[in-house]
Amino acid sequence: MRRIIDILSNKVSKRIMVAIAAAVVIVWFYPHQRNNKFFYEEGQPWYYAQLIAPFDIPIHPDSATVEHMRDTLQAKFVPIYTFDSTVVDSIIAGMPASRIYRATVATMVRNAYEDGVVSSEDIAKVRAGSLPRLRVLDKNIMSERSSAGLTSVRDLYARLDSLITDSATHRYFTSANLSELLRPNLVYDEDVNRRHFDNEFQILTADRGVILQGQAIINKGDIVTAQDFTNLQTYEQLLQERVTKDSRSALLVVLGQVIYVLLLLGALIGYCSLFYTKLFDSARATLFIFSIVTLFFLLSAGLSAFIPGGAYIVPMAMVPILTLVFMNPATALFVSYVAVLIIAPITTFALEYIFLQFVATTVAVYSLRDLRRRSQLLRTASLVAVCYIGGYLALELLMNGTLEGFTWRMPVFLIVNALLTSMAYILMFPIEKSFGFVSTVTLTELADTNQTLLRKLSDICPGTFQHSMGVGNLAADAARAIGVNEQLVRTGALYHDIGKMNNPAFFTENQHGVNPHDALPPDQSARIVIGHVTDGLRMAEKAGIPAEIRRFISEHHGAGITKYFFYTYCNAHPDEEHPDKTPFTYPGPNPQSRETSLLMMADAVEAASRSLKEYTREAIVGLVDRIIDSQISEGLHAASTLEFRDVPLIKEAFVKRLSTMYHTRVEYPKAPAQALKAMDVESEKQ
Repeated sequence: MRRIIDILSNKVSKRIMVAIAAAVVIVWFYPHQRNNKFFYEEGQPWYYAQLIAPFDIPIHPDSATVEHMRDTLQAKFVPIYTFDSTVVDSIIAGMPASRIYRATVATMVRNAYEDGVVSSEDIAKVRAGSLPRLRVLDKNIMSERSSAGLTSVRDLYARLDSLITDSATHRYFTSANLSELLRPNLVYDEDVNRRHFDNEFQILTADRGVILQGQAIINKGDIVTAQDFTNLQTYEQLLQERVTKDSRSALLVVLGQVIYVLLLLGALIGYCSLFYTKLFDSARATLFIFSIVTLFFLLSAGLSAFIPGGAYIVPMAMVPILTLVFMNPATALFVSYVAVLIIAPITTFALEYIFLQFVATTVAVYSLRDLRRRSQLLRTASLVAVCYIGGYLALELLMNGTLEGFTWRMPVFLIVNALLTSMAYILMFPIEKSFGFVSTVTLTELADTNQTLLRKLSDICPGTFQHSMGVGNLAADAARAIGVNEQLVRTGALYHDIGKMNNPAFFTENQHGVNPHDALPPDQSARIVIGHVTDGLRMAEKAGIPAEIRRFISEHHGAGITKYFFYTYCNAHPDEEHPDKTPFTYPGPNPQSRETSLLMMADAVEAASRSLKEYTREAIVGLVDRIIDSQISEGLHAASTLEFRDVPLIKEAFVKRLSTMYHTRVEYPKAPAQALKAMDVESEKQ
């Protein structure tokens, strides 16, 4: 137990050291606080790198902005009218007393005042269109409404006069002298409007906000506007005032960056250790993951230093693509998300960058779940470009509610980004060579039967070639059933027996009635048969076949025994109580992965299936069970990552494939005389 803990601790410590090294490189190139003197002019480009605020900076408006704000406020200021809630009650109180008619007229007056009554001058503004809206101040509560529905005192009186049709009520209405009582309940107050205008103007001309610590003050290449000029001056003034705090502030910024990057890289380590242990166990895979994250950060930081918005040109969709071809989709997505989050702080609009890259990387992974051809990358690049443009337009509408500020600068960057994504194919080969990976594209190319070794195998050992094809089909079906790399298994199966080309006649599938083993002692025969493993490894290494494929050659027999020759030897030497198994044992090792375990099972099952006397389902099931159970009991799969739950799925996949391969044909009935006669007549007509 302690040894396991030590090994695990050593493994974790190495991964942590790689993460720390990556974090150091990344933080080193993060933009930090600067306190040097800048030279800049209004209307000219900002020639320095992106300037990050080391502390909060208030945004003071410039004089031109102040004047513009005053003009804008005057044009958009909505007049304020004070609501007098006592008007209606005072009018009703001034009406003559009457038990019958007073209540009726009072109700009509109260209803008529609900839409609001203003002065004749104000109603003229409404009708002229200069007062489309107004604000109503009612007991310190401000609300804005349309001027539609407002009426004047004169119009209100005329409306009431026209609505009263009963003669007795109308006489009361006339005698009530309402023309003298009616007055506006919405009153324009000059003092109130001036006070609110001044308050709003003060708010507008006060500090326009704050450039928060860590935000960009200005980006490289941006034209220095009047506001930028004011912000830069404010920054320099505050910087002079904070001379004593500069060193501490800079250290805190760097500390925050270190913690931020380490947390993200730590999350990546945690993901691999929990959900992708195969990657976590491989030092090369771990190094590749951190290298690709660091590389794309450096590219983004470098372009951002020379081109405003340069990070958007870096084809981040390459990160999930290059990860996907060597690992699984979930890992590709997680790695790309971590890379995007690390790069985001060096961009001007981090949220925009994160959103666009999130969409692009997700689409890239979805469209390349099984990369086999270069044309797929072109399709993916097109989809990425469409998603980039769609995402950018969506953000413009979401943030601004209009496309008036739309420029083609950013879309051009994104399109260049998408075009560069299609070049991921070029990087696959150097990555494979550097880290010892094998991509699906390479596996597909290696599985081409026109490859030199396979074509040679087909010519020299046609029986072995057909056997390898059958094994590949069996193993691929089982790989699909248990969720492992189907293409890797199929390609490994094609190459697993290439060593037989050195002595093709000594293998049953290539023999034609003559068996050269009959003239040899069992141990010598065993040595020739076992030699096809070492011969195959030499051929594969000479031909540059990747190590992933060579493992299938070395492990497809594991450390098993050539039972036929061993049993023959034992029968020929009955006096030996403990015969030496070494001459009859394959060099191994036993299968180390689920893929090579599948090949061992498929190899034995396919070869044994040829000796079946009948191909009923019961016979096939019995054969598959016997061979696989025997291998497991002998411990040949003990070092493999194969799981118990995989075994029934593998057996069922083998049975289905063999049943299809050896299905019994329907026997045709003998041709009756009339059928033959009819066929002869038909041929004469033709």
